[in-house]
This record gives sequence, C-alpha cells and structure tokens, in this order.
Amino acid sequence: MLHGVIMAGGIGERFWPLSRKATPKQLLNIVGTGTMIEQTAARLRPLVDGSRTWVVTAADQAPAIRKLLPGVPDSHILKEPLGRNTAPCIALAAYAIAREDPEAVMAILPADHVITPKREFLKTLRAGARAAEETGGLVTIGITPTFPATGYGYIRRGKKAGRFGGADFYRVDRFIEKPDPARARRLVRSPLYSWNSGIFVWTLSAITSALQEHLPGVAEKLCPLRELSLRRRAAFLRQAYPRLPSVSIDYGIMEKHREVLVTAAGFQWDDVGSWAALDKYLAADRSGNRGRGEVEVIEGKRCLGVSEGPLIGMIGVSDLVVVATGDAVLVCPRDRAQDVKKLVERLRDNPRYRKLL
Repeated sequence: MLHGVIMAGGIGERFWPLSRKATPKQLLNIVGTGTMIEQTAARLRPLVDGSRTWVVTAADQAPAIRKLLPGVPDSHILKEPLGRNTAPCIALAAYAIAREDPEAVMAILPADHVITPKREFLKTLRAGARAAEETGGLVTIGITPTFPATGYGYIRRGKKAGRFGGADFYRVDRFIEKPDPARARRLVRSPLYSWNSGIFVWTLSAITSALQEHLPGVAEKLCPLRELSLRRRAAFLRQAYPRLPSVSIDYGIMEKHREVLVTAAGFQWDDVGSWAALDKYLAADRSGNRGRGEVEVIEGKRCLGVSEGPLIGMIGVSDLVVVATGDAVLVCPRDRAQDVKKLVERLRDNPRYRKLL
C-alpha cells in the first residue's frame, strides 16, 4: 500500500513578510486555488486517500493543518518539537508508518511545490512505487532543467536500471550541490543531469535499512516509535528530538547509499522558491509589471507588487519586488529575491522584530 508523506515543517523565509512562523508558505495561497498543502494533499488522490496520508510539521502548525486537511487522521499529523532537517523528518514518518503498515511503500513530498498536470504526476509516482518495490532501491524523481539554476541541487544519472510502470529508471551516478553559475551552465547542457526535486519513493524496509546503515544514531533514537502507543508519542519526541542531528536526507543517505534510482518527471514542476517566481502565475501589463492585491505602477518596468492590505504605489522604478502586509513592507531588487532569507535572519537576531517572524 502506498502512503504519502507531506513534509510541512518549513517556515518559507523567502516569502516574508507574508510567510510567518504561524502561517508559513505551505499554509498560504501563494499560487492556484487553496493553500499549498491542500493542493499537495489533493494531488495525491485518488492514488493515496486521507487514511494513508501523513504530514510531518512543526508542533505549532499542527492545529492549522488539522483544519485544512480534515480527511487526514489526527494520529497521522506528526509533530516535530523542533526542526532537524529532512532526514529526521523522514525517519519519524517511516517509524510511525511501520506501526500501522510494515509492508508500506512511502512517497515523500514537500508541501510547497507547484506540479501540473496531476495525471502525469500520478503516473510518475506509480512508476516510482513499482521501481521501489521491484528493485528495493531508493527512488528519486528528477526534473529536466530548463535553465542554469544555481538554487537547485543536480543529479547525474548513470547506467539504465530498467523500465518500471512505463518509465525508464537509471542508477544515480552522483548528487551535486547547488552549483555556481559557470558550472550550472555546463550541467544544463548535458542530458545526463536533472534537477533534484526532493520527491522520493521507497519501501519502508528499504528506508529503515538505509537509516540503520548511514544514520544509525537517528534510527536508534526514533525506531521505538514502531511499538510506542499514540498517547506516549508526543512526550517521546520531546525527549528524543533535541538529541538528533540536523541533517538532510540527501547528505545523510542519498549521496551515500549504494542503490539509488532516478527517473525523469513526466510533469511540470516549480518549487516557487522566492517572490520572483510568481512571474509565471500573474498576468503582466505592457511594461512587464505584475501585481496581486492593490498595486499601481507608473512608468515602471518589470516590477512585482503583492499587497495584503495597503495600496502599493511605484513610480519610475524597474525590476523591484514590493510586498506589503499590515505590519511590514519588503522592498528588494528582483534579482535579490532569494536573499529575503538574510533579512529574516537579521530580524531574528533583534528582539524588537521577532514578533514579525
């Protein structure tokens, strides 16, 4: 049986000031209809219904997620006491699922991606599940690059491993961290490279074995969840989590594991990584300006305005991003939209501004 695990613990710092700790990116309607986590859960159906959907999130976000996803059992909303990156997050889900379905196949999905069309996504996910079951490998889904992105990791494919569910799968030759611009230009010219989507499929037995091999400390501390009663889970996690390392699944397992497979996505994918990414989803005027909410631009070019209340007015400026909420305003050049995270870090260091996070 396929289980869907939605990772929803992030804060979405690059979407400040709209994204806050209590209302992070995945709980907002950034693109499309409904919040991003609602879209992610809906995308899994009918392949995975609510009874086999799991969400790993921060404890203070759980009440909002419970309201947004009423079809997901309360026991499937797994609350992390503090963030420890994606490897502990996935381990938590794996051992919780093992308690209910030791023969499960797991699909791991970030909560804040835009994916279309749904039918192609489900087709790729089915193929990934077939490959995971038949090979026992860890499966990742690669995205065909469309430009030399420096904000994504890359995957180099090796020899063909087989064809499963109508899709070709290849052994992963290596994972590559976010490259500099020159290297990104070289990678995107080669058909061997794909972007790392952060979407994975594997059997429960394969991922728990990989955890024991590569991250034995994480496995040892979280494997008791397989036998633990639901009533004791929260207290157990409060005690266990501070002792876990903060490590990504890519660095902790995928880059080290012997049997990792990749297939090319049959769908369009966007991680909507910054405000500038909204260009794809908002209509432009004759000068390339885009807006959502109350936004007026005079004699400006290629500006983006997003308002949650006050009117944003721009005159004679170009290539700016301006975002306004009731208590904060962001202004930055379009090509610095990724650096909003640096501002959030500055605010976090100042007690005066922590209430804005």
